[in-house]
Amino acid sequence: MNGNKENTQPEVNVNELIKVRREKLARLREAGRDPYDIVKYDKTHSTSSVLDNFEKLEGTKVSIAGRLMSKRIMGKASFAHVLDEEGTLQIYAKRDILGEDEYKAFKKLDIGDIVGVKGEVFKTQRGEISVIADEILLLAKSLLPLPEKYHGLKDADLRYRQRYVDLIVNSEVRDTFKIRSKVISAIREYMDSQGYLEVETPVLHNHATNSAAKPFKTHHNTLDIDMFLRVETELALKRLIVGGFERVYEIGRIFRNEGMSYKHNPEFTSIESYEAYTDYMGIMERVEELFSFVLDKVLETRDITYQDEEISFKTPYTRLTMAEAVAKYVGVDFMEFVGDDTHAIKEAKKHHIKSEEDPTWGVLLNEFFEQKVEEELVQPTFIYDYPIEVSPLAKKTKYTDLLTERFELFASRRELGNAFTELNDPIDQKERFVQQAKLKHGDKDYTVDEDFIRALEYGMPPTGGLGMGIDRLVMLLTDTASIRDVLLFPTMRPKE
Repeated sequence: MNGNKENTQPEVNVNELIKVRREKLARLREAGRDPYDIVKYDKTHSTSSVLDNFEKLEGTKVSIAGRLMSKRIMGKASFAHVLDEEGTLQIYAKRDILGEDEYKAFKKLDIGDIVGVKGEVFKTQRGEISVIADEILLLAKSLLPLPEKYHGLKDADLRYRQRYVDLIVNSEVRDTFKIRSKVISAIREYMDSQGYLEVETPVLHNHATNSAAKPFKTHHNTLDIDMFLRVETELALKRLIVGGFERVYEIGRIFRNEGMSYKHNPEFTSIESYEAYTDYMGIMERVEELFSFVLDKVLETRDITYQDEEISFKTPYTRLTMAEAVAKYVGVDFMEFVGDDTHAIKEAKKHHIKSEEDPTWGVLLNEFFEQKVEEELVQPTFIYDYPIEVSPLAKKTKYTDLLTERFELFASRRELGNAFTELNDPIDQKERFVQQAKLKHGDKDYTVDEDFIRALEYGMPPTGGLGMGIDRLVMLLTDTASIRDVLLFPTMRPKE
């Protein structure tokens, strides 16, 4: 990209630049050339379509539009670059073609202004595909100067608060969100091709979920009732399985009033799906198919690099029970003392494992895994058969009531997906709901979702369910370290 006079000048007081730009706008309005009076512009080509089809378009008149990103004045002729959604294209402005007045008007344009340009496609002596302008029309005035191009918008906090500027000046940010859109489209394409029905379920619920996740609370004025933003779509989707749909999914926003980190945002996007007449092993195969489809479609490879580590999503993925994983990476075989809380507590003390919950065999198995094993799981790995204490909606395994038919997919030391053989026994489900609610709210204040229990009492077929965070998947596929970099508008503390 060519340099521009504004960007190469010594540092200027920003307030002075803003004042100058507002004065330019005032003069334009006085001259009857208010850019905000323009309501439409006939854009015939994008920048990339001109660049990609030069041989066909050479000598043809086109109309492009976008943001002025550079300007190099050279007397009777000047060069500039225009940025649109797809990239940048050079324009050549010549006084003899534009005319004296229009060329002067062009010279007064500022970096960041939105312009429409008409002219013929040609190639400069240096070989750069360009448009020689016979019309340059100001479509919107940029009253605030963009960050200096060689340094860009580097302050992370400012980038997240002013994402619109971040998108203007950082092309890699635009690329990240284009990939995000392609990932979601690919997920939909796969799910639809497999006979799943996409549905929408309520964001506002009448009561807090029985999930361990903490919800956001709001109030409905007309009904005069407290309501809660959803922390999952699970119970609503399983009601639809009861109702007769055999394969359903929803891609939507989830809200959790919990901590924030490079992996967590209070609102995030997930996909949840439910398939009748299958179990968690069937869903494992489904997940491998889904990931293969998405990576082939979006990246055209199943081998990626994430934070300098090579990760292969070639199937099949490694499969370990949680107990096998702990035995492999820590050397403690929980299956040798199944249900023995005392032995589990002894091993936890020996390995400096801490727990904020009652230290049962199942709780400590999970703590061993989270504190010692997760950090070892770089390559795609299914961890399955989770303790019942952390899996209130999953069926028990056939070989012990202390474990459930649940798996999570891990890669690059983080969880990407969570799946169950869904519990469809209404009596067992209510008992687990009550137990979990008492632990969370106490013996007197607990409530359970009686309508969901009622739905199960009508009969839900054997079902496999999946929940997957789309933001973390996009992080992985774009080699992005923080979840904030894959959310267009991450949650931020208000500036004082």
